[in-house]
Amino acid sequence: MSALKVLRIGPAVTIQDMGRPGLLGQGVSQGGAADVRALAEGAALLAQPVTHAALEMAGMGGDFQATAPLRIALTGAVMSASIDGERVSWNASHLLGVGQTLSIGAARRGVYGYLHLGGGINSPVLLGARAVHQSAGLGHAILAGDEIPVGPDSGSEIGLVLAVTPRFDGGELRIVESFQSALFSQAIRDRFAGTVFQRGSRANRMGVELVSEGVGFSAEGQLNILSEVITPGDVQMTGDGKPFVLLRECQTTGGYPRIGTVLPCDLPRIAQAQPGASLRFNWVTLDEALAAEERFAKEIKDLRRACQPLVRDPADIADLLAYQLVGGVISAKADPFEKES
Repeated sequence: MSALKVLRIGPAVTIQDMGRPGLLGQGVSQGGAADVRALAEGAALLAQPVTHAALEMAGMGGDFQATAPLRIALTGAVMSASIDGERVSWNASHLLGVGQTLSIGAARRGVYGYLHLGGGINSPVLLGARAVHQSAGLGHAILAGDEIPVGPDSGSEIGLVLAVTPRFDGGELRIVESFQSALFSQAIRDRFAGTVFQRGSRANRMGVELVSEGVGFSAEGQLNILSEVITPGDVQMTGDGKPFVLLRECQTTGGYPRIGTVLPCDLPRIAQAQPGASLRFNWVTLDEALAAEERFAKEIKDLRRACQPLVRDPADIADLLAYQLVGGVISAKADPFEKES
C-alpha cells in the first residue's frame, strides 16, 4: 500500500472528511472538514469522490515524502508549497514522485489548508468516518514519523487548477432566525446586524469568538435558559454578550442563548477568517437561506467542470532548458524535397 511519510508537521494537522452526521443523540457532533468547499475542490482536482479523506492543516503544514508516486492536490487556506524546493501552485493538482519532498509552510491567507491524495487517506474508519474528532476522543493529530496510508488510486490526471473562491478575508455571514431569536429584542437584533465584528483570538474547530466595540448583546432571561441541543452555525451569546459562532466540531448541547444560525454554506468564511478579520451578519429569510444552500450545492457539483489546465510560469521551472520549448522547426535553407538519409 502507498503511504505518505511525515518528516515534519505543524501542531494541528488532522485527517478530515465529511464527518459523522446523525450521532447527536450519542453526544457526537458531525465534525469533519472545517472548510467543506476545500474538500470538494480537492476531490474535483483529482477526479475522485468528495467522501475521500484529506489532511487538514491549521495554519501550518509540514514536510512529506511518498513511498510511491502520488497524485496530490492543495486547496483551502493559501500556503507556501514546494516540491524539492520548486514552488508549486495552490488550488491545483500535482505529481509527488518517490523520494521527492513536499514542503508546505504557513498560511498566508485563511486558516485551514488541505493536502489531498489520489485514492484518499486509508486510515481506520471510526463510527462511520475517518475524520479526527478530538473533542469526542476519536483519533489524534498527525505526528512527525507517521506514515499515512493511501487508498488505491484509479485516476491519473494531474496539472489542473481551480479558481479560488473568496472566503479567506472575512466578509458577510448570512444568518436565519432560530427558535431562540425571539429572546433578543428587535433593537438588539438590528444592532447585531449593524455591527462590524473582528474575529477574536479564541478560535478552534469548535467555534470562533467575535469581538466588537460597545456593549454586548444580551437576551431576555438568559440566566434561566436550560441546556439543550445546538448545531454548527448557531451564534451563542456568552454572559458578557460576546458572540461565538459554532463550527462543525462544536459541543452537542449548550445553555447560552442563540441569536440565530449562520447558513452552512457560509461557515467556511468564518472558519477561514484570520484573527482581526472583519465580519458582519446579514439576516435572511428561511426561503432565501434554502435558495443559497441550493446554489452552493450546484457550485460543488459543477467544480469538476470548472477545473482548468495548470499553466506553469517559466520563471518557476528550474530545469527550463531541459524542455523542448519549440517543435516542428525546419531549416529555411534546406531542400524540402531532399530525402533524409
